[in-house]
Amino acid sequence: MLFLQCQQPRVPSPSASAPPFRPRVSVAAPLSVRVTGGRRAQAVVAMASADARLAGIASSIRVIPDFPKPGIMFQDITTLLLDPKAFRDTIDLFVERYKDQRITVVAGVEARGFIFGPPIALAIGAKFVPLRKPKKLPGEVISEEYSLEYGTDKIEMHVGAVQANDRALVVDDLIATGGTLCAAVKLIERVGAKVVECACVIELPELKGRDKLGDRPIFVLVEADA
Repeated sequence: MLFLQCQQPRVPSPSASAPPFRPRVSVAAPLSVRVTGGRRAQAVVAMASADARLAGIASSIRVIPDFPKPGIMFQDITTLLLDPKAFRDTIDLFVERYKDQRITVVAGVEARGFIFGPPIALAIGAKFVPLRKPKKLPGEVISEEYSLEYGTDKIEMHVGAVQANDRALVVDDLIATGGTLCAAVKLIERVGAKVVECACVIELPELKGRDKLGDRPIFVLVEADA
């Protein structure tokens, strides 16, 4: 699929001491999404205005080098949240995609999935379920373990929050190595629900996180360097 390199304006930093904006985000023509269903990537036809919205979203994301450790290019979505139009466009693009897909539950992955998931859920008439780190939920939980670079971690969900007849959308801000997102999908599938799709604002393709999802489809708005 053809990608265009967007020249993005320099945006003032919220703090004089903060690193400068260094965005490098790809958007597809005519829109900046890439959808994987099975093992084949497919272009999705969208309205002509999508490209302009996506360019605005991409330019609102700040990239901070060497955070949280050297060599990491951190994709900071807090600057997107400071831009009401970019934030609204982000939610609108997801809502436009999912409003007619009979989604009954939006599951947000801690923590930034809690930012994007609830407004999507409200707009499409679905319930919102938080998927949290261990010992954060007060009720009875089920958990799914996943691997980290060193060791393992878990993600948890309240028992009964998702039912076997639910159609779920899993939302996070970013897919990198894919471990957390894959664990979230498995957690929901364990109770018999169908995961219709995963949705992320940003993908770091170099880290091949979508490979862990196998045949499960994923929808992303922008791509960036790891």
